[in-house]
Amino acid sequence: MATSRVLCLWRRCGKGSNALKSGVCFQLRGYTIRRNASPYIYRVTHPCIFNSFSSEALSHSDLCCAPLQTFTEEEIMIKEMVKKFAQERIVPLVQKMDADAKLDDSVLQSLFEQGLMSIELGSEYGGTGSSFFSTILVIEELAKVDPSVALVCELQNTLTNKLFTTYGTEEQKRNYLPKLAKNLMGSFCLSEVGSGSDAFSLKTRAEKKGDYYIINGSKMWISFAEHAGVFLVMANANPSAGYKGITCFIVDRDTEGLHVGKKEDKLGIRATSTCPVTFENVKVPETKILGQLGQGYKYAIGMLNTGRIGIAAQMLGLAQGCFDQTIPYTKERTQFGKSIFDFQGMQHQVAQVAVQLEAARLLTYNAARLAETGKPFIKEASMAKYYAAEVATVTTSKCIEWMGGVGFTKDYPIEKYYRDCKIVLCIGDEDGIPMSDSPAETSPATSPVQIRQPPAPLGSSATAPTSAHEDPVLCLAASPVMAAAPGTATPFDPDCPEDWQAWTDQLYY
Repeated sequence: MATSRVLCLWRRCGKGSNALKSGVCFQLRGYTIRRNASPYIYRVTHPCIFNSFSSEALSHSDLCCAPLQTFTEEEIMIKEMVKKFAQERIVPLVQKMDADAKLDDSVLQSLFEQGLMSIELGSEYGGTGSSFFSTILVIEELAKVDPSVALVCELQNTLTNKLFTTYGTEEQKRNYLPKLAKNLMGSFCLSEVGSGSDAFSLKTRAEKKGDYYIINGSKMWISFAEHAGVFLVMANANPSAGYKGITCFIVDRDTEGLHVGKKEDKLGIRATSTCPVTFENVKVPETKILGQLGQGYKYAIGMLNTGRIGIAAQMLGLAQGCFDQTIPYTKERTQFGKSIFDFQGMQHQVAQVAVQLEAARLLTYNAARLAETGKPFIKEASMAKYYAAEVATVTTSKCIEWMGGVGFTKDYPIEKYYRDCKIVLCIGDEDGIPMSDSPAETSPATSPVQIRQPPAPLGSSATAPTSAHEDPVLCLAASPVMAAAPGTATPFDPDCPEDWQAWTDQLYY
């Protein structure tokens, strides 16, 4: 049996061969297995060989979960293609792009030509028509070589394209999606000087004038603003309604009054541009509203939740790439008559990092599979992003230590990985935001994040936790925006059903 396939063993104890549908039959350690039409599901005619899989545990569906690191043939093909593409087209330019703080035009063009900027878009829009999990695999592979290029692919696929496909009208999709698949980059404008993690306290306004809106305000830390041809701008069209007035507007780059400022001189991820963007009486037709008026805050939450899985994949690839570049050196570098890799103290450190990389990969893949199948994934996405960031920080630091003096120079890519991984502490949300203070340090009464749970279901005697401190899961998944304390810029209204729905749908920003 090809080990590269996704493998599920469906336990059909005592059912015999008549429980099997038609398909290809083969032998696995003496057990007859028949493959169904689906590449994901295999059935076994012998009682389950895994002792941990009790009949009670499988009584509901008789379906065992596939190992997380097994892929479909299509996913394997994409993964291998991207790996080859990255080595041939990106590796020779990584150092130059970092030094020049500019994404090479040939790399961007190649990303479009290879279909890596439209992985989930349907063929009717010129896209690849693949899956969300394939997107995560692509991001991981690109990040092994250059996290900057991975970020380009990540935000285009998980944010810009996703917003259009999920909330765009048919006319908007026909107008923009083919261009986004071919040569158009999008840019998401949310953050401002005074609204970072508390993004919904934004000050950019959109004033209605007849059948159009006038946008005024400024945005900070806008990724790809230098290359973007279209901007998805979050602006408040009804300030009196608070965050419920936030609306997403489609603004073309050549729109009068839109100005892209000087790009930031960053520590890492230097090949991607990050610029301020200002809007001075920018006139936007009412038809350029993406989705519904006043629903922008929900769209931002939803997209950023899936985006966290993309960030986790980026950090995972970064850490793995750094690790893979370092280990061969430790096996070649000799001291005291043997390679430094052969010292037991070194092997203990390498083993610990390898375990952490594996754990980060499993967290990331699990969140991606959950999101792809439409199951709740908010907590898992937050965990994956948080842990992958921690692992990337530890791995790159350790790799510099293992490399010694040369690891501190630009002759090797290790120091670049170290600089690049720091960005994760700043994007999406600072990693200190999802982790509230420990109960020993802060009492629930003074906690910065207070959780108001929806009432327990009728007939239930369960009492829900009232603060993040009473439930360790809520510590990670609680929302400081949707559940802000009284007096903050974007308060949570416990009497508003819409607020409850948004909170339960998304939980975390």
